[in-house]
Amino acid sequence: MTVATHPIRRRRRGAARAWRAGVIAWLLVLPSLSVFVYMIIVALQKPLDITSGALWPVSGATFDNFAQVLSGSDFMRFIVNSLVIGVASTLVSLALGIPAAFAVSHWRQRRTATVFLIARMLPGVALVVPWFLIFTQLKLIDSYIGMTLSHVFVTLPFIVWMMIPFFDDLPQDLWEAALVDGAGHARYFFTVAAPLIRTGAAAAAILAFIFSWNQFMFAVVLSGRVTQTVPVAVFQFMSYGSSNWGQITAAAVLITLPVVVISLIVQRWIVTGLTAGAVKG
Repeated sequence: MTVATHPIRRRRRGAARAWRAGVIAWLLVLPSLSVFVYMIIVALQKPLDITSGALWPVSGATFDNFAQVLSGSDFMRFIVNSLVIGVASTLVSLALGIPAAFAVSHWRQRRTATVFLIARMLPGVALVVPWFLIFTQLKLIDSYIGMTLSHVFVTLPFIVWMMIPFFDDLPQDLWEAALVDGAGHARYFFTVAAPLIRTGAAAAAILAFIFSWNQFMFAVVLSGRVTQTVPVAVFQFMSYGSSNWGQITAAAVLITLPVVVISLIVQRWIVTGLTAGAVKG
């Protein structure tokens, strides 16, 4: 009887641990989630309700703030700018970062890996001023090339550092088998190694795009009317002495929702990609 109850007890203990972990997770995410929910509530309020400090649309919910944001400015053009810069910088970073990570892993260049880590840890404010001076000389201010490069300089070290463990986890037998078949480094990379780390590459690409979409500091300094992105557009709704909080929160909701939706859709691939590199061969 005692032996038969062991599996039941284990299942109960496992369920209790899962329940406690879920409660702790909700407690940790609740502050951020409550801020986002309050932002949606403010975006649906009329100006009188916002100034009164009401926590709910007392006069009724309205979509006027969203309509004014979408119709009264070039907000859709800013969204297109963010998409173009985000996709371009992500593709360039992947094209350069994945081969670089393979080289670092295959030839055990740990010092080079440390350099990439240091580059990733540099604060953005330390890079903005030099980039502004250099891009001004190269006439790349307010250009898609300049904005893409500024994001690549930050996402590239992140992708390299993230992809190194995936290549480290590939069995050495694969490389030895490729050598027996007469394959060189290039053929081994394109036909064997790269296909096996595609899950990690997908996770890295998603995170790099989200970083580019949310980036504000580089855009506010290096962009202009042509290449302005949505974070800068939201910032411009604020003016000295007064701020239209309804339109500000509506614009913030519009730029946040795509990231939330993408994260929910691809969360399985992100988790799989991040955990795959932690499992040996």
